[in-house]
Amino acid sequence: MITPKLYFSREEFAARVNRSREEMQRRGLEVLIISDPSNMAWLTGYDGWSFYVHQCVVLGLEGEPIWFGRGQDANGALRTCTMHPDHIIGYEDHYVQSTERHPMDDLSRRMIDWGWGNKKIGVEMDNYWFTAAAYQSLQTHLPNASFHDATGLINWMRAVKSDQELDYMRKAGQIVSKMHHRIIDKVEPGMRKVDLVADIYDAGLRFDHDLGFGGDYPAIVPLLPSGSDAAAPHLTWDDLPMESGQGTFFEIAGVVHRYHCPLSRTVFLGKPPQDMLDAEQAVLEGMEKGLEAARAGNMCQDIAEAFFGTLERYNIIKNNRAGYAIGLSYPPDWGERTMSIRRGDTSLLQENMTFHFMTGLWMENWGLEITESIVIKNGAPECLADVPRQMVVKS
Repeated sequence: MITPKLYFSREEFAARVNRSREEMQRRGLEVLIISDPSNMAWLTGYDGWSFYVHQCVVLGLEGEPIWFGRGQDANGALRTCTMHPDHIIGYEDHYVQSTERHPMDDLSRRMIDWGWGNKKIGVEMDNYWFTAAAYQSLQTHLPNASFHDATGLINWMRAVKSDQELDYMRKAGQIVSKMHHRIIDKVEPGMRKVDLVADIYDAGLRFDHDLGFGGDYPAIVPLLPSGSDAAAPHLTWDDLPMESGQGTFFEIAGVVHRYHCPLSRTVFLGKPPQDMLDAEQAVLEGMEKGLEAARAGNMCQDIAEAFFGTLERYNIIKNNRAGYAIGLSYPPDWGERTMSIRRGDTSLLQENMTFHFMTGLWMENWGLEITESIVIKNGAPECLADVPRQMVVKS
């Protein structure tokens, strides 16, 4: 029998399953179909780049979870999941991207065999991996079951991090710090942006003998628009040279065993304009106020009010959220899709929750990002990375 490589103890996985079942029972659910790869990994350890085909973990109220996916990916499940091999089920390859049949057809037949054909079943209706066709297939082939939206059920279970999770996130913070220091060391006018991205990936992935570990791939590629393009928050890179007289923000993340620590800094080559310098002052002051409010017992909106209120005193309006929960993630997003740092989000902050405090400004002709990833504590939050909190100015 293959011994799986697990990054958490079996006891921790078992506790996650038990907590999830308690929430299922609270909601009146008897079976949960989990398609989000982050949730699949959190519950069972499954780790593979197979989320481009239909796959899921099925969790009942008793017994081990069941991994269900493409047959050729079952070998990956055997090597990364906690469950007995009997609970790793692969479907035949003629289901893959077929117009005649759907993998959920096969799962439905199996669920009937398992006695779940008439259960109250939760599905993640609003995520990237559970499609309308998947839902339609389940409804067609499980006519005696009732389906309920369980979007976010597992995501919320992940909000408070364990000691082992925090260890991986702190290591990710060391990696992203190294990445930013590499950027500051290397960036200069005339350097092609694509070469700079190669250095970013090298710093983020290569084994570091001083740290004693290497990195994992991020759920989002490096974002680094320059000049007026930095007004757009989600542009990537090209092969053009870096230019004097332009600011570039670098939104990147260190990753260890799929646990992310995002961090952004802005570099200006030359002399920054006064409006950017004024904005930097407002952002840094607002961050300090926000960090003072980022403590257990407060709410997400308390951080937001402290930050946005400061910006408004400088006559700066930021019409998007100022952060979100982070942790374990797969592409295309490193957020947990639960809490947001915004006015009106009354989610209670608890010790060992983790957030990316995203204070970025995207104005008409420039952008500025200076952010922190934080761990909520009973007092001042812990910042996971160690990079000077300022706009970097280089000639």
